[in-house]
Amino acid sequence: MTHPSDDLRGSSSDKLRGKTVVLGVTGSIAAVESVKLARELTRHGARVIPVMSPAACRILHPDALWFATGRKPVTDLTGDVEHVRHCGRRENQADMLLVAPCTANTLSKIALRIDDTPVTTMATTAVGSGLPALLVPAMHAAMYDNPFVRDNLQRCREQGIHLADPRRAEGKAKMPEMEDVVARVLRLLGKNDWAGKQVLVVGGATAEYLDPVRVLTNRSSGKMALALAAAAYQRGAEVELWHHGLNPPAYLSSSTFTTSVDLVRRVQQAGRYHCIINCAAITDFTCRAQERKMASGQPLDLHLEPVPRINPLLREHANLLVGFKLETDRERALERAWETLHRDGLDYVVANTTASLGGDDAQAWIIDREKNTTPASGAKSQVADRLLDLIR
Repeated sequence: MTHPSDDLRGSSSDKLRGKTVVLGVTGSIAAVESVKLARELTRHGARVIPVMSPAACRILHPDALWFATGRKPVTDLTGDVEHVRHCGRRENQADMLLVAPCTANTLSKIALRIDDTPVTTMATTAVGSGLPALLVPAMHAAMYDNPFVRDNLQRCREQGIHLADPRRAEGKAKMPEMEDVVARVLRLLGKNDWAGKQVLVVGGATAEYLDPVRVLTNRSSGKMALALAAAAYQRGAEVELWHHGLNPPAYLSSSTFTTSVDLVRRVQQAGRYHCIINCAAITDFTCRAQERKMASGQPLDLHLEPVPRINPLLREHANLLVGFKLETDRERALERAWETLHRDGLDYVVANTTASLGGDDAQAWIIDREKNTTPASGAKSQVADRLLDLIR
């Protein structure tokens, strides 16, 4: 008989289908977040095996993780040799160890190879077996900044253990957002077919100042840019995101621009990338901004001037250049996308329609230099993965 938690499996994606994650939970108050984390990993297809330290059991009842995963948590090591069963060199061993949250106490024990809880013994076994391990520290900031804890963080890195940077807030080094932790797991266990490739994603809408208050902009949400950057990161790429008006996750390296002039300057100073994906909605026109706020209630004449095309500038910095073209209907989008590919020297262009603006889903068509056209529709995360499949 299956457990009700199995009903969630793969509801978000199949990226962790067939993967087993040992989830170690230790005695931070952030242990209460481990139930949500276990469920989110399950939604991506993972099989989650919970392991708890005695301190974690004083904060979170083991039945909560049993409910979340469908498996009774390991709270003691017995004659069943659970650490070897799950993290030893065995045919059916787990695919990775994730310790979230990881206290200063547990982190230091792992660094110094002290095995006095089920979690620390799993860690020693996992590292010895060459199993990927990710620690997600959560503690007060003063503890995280302690030089001895810092030394132990470095010891873990030197042993090939992965570490998630905490989120600093309210005097604490908190667990990162759930999205951050899951993305790191997906990167460690994913197909890794973009590993080592430098990828730049440009997204969001530019804003051209009319005066200190008003801007000329458009309805682009930038969700496609976020989906592309996340997908490339999860598949092993070294990702940069240039954007305006977005709220990217902490695990992405990002920087901002506002106007088309800002963006041109950024491009002129850019290095070389394996791939640049430009899905920014760049305003077609700009004007000279007024120094003072324009009076309201009066007719207004604006002198608009076209902005420089960004794709030809990006071409000089990319081995592979992908652009986007938005139109009101499919036929016009395909026609204009093909024109844009040739005019701007693109390797691929993604045609889409205004029906995708602001939403989580998209209907798009990916066109290459031979005019091969591949439809891609569904959630923007799925369209992003489809594009990365084609262009790699």
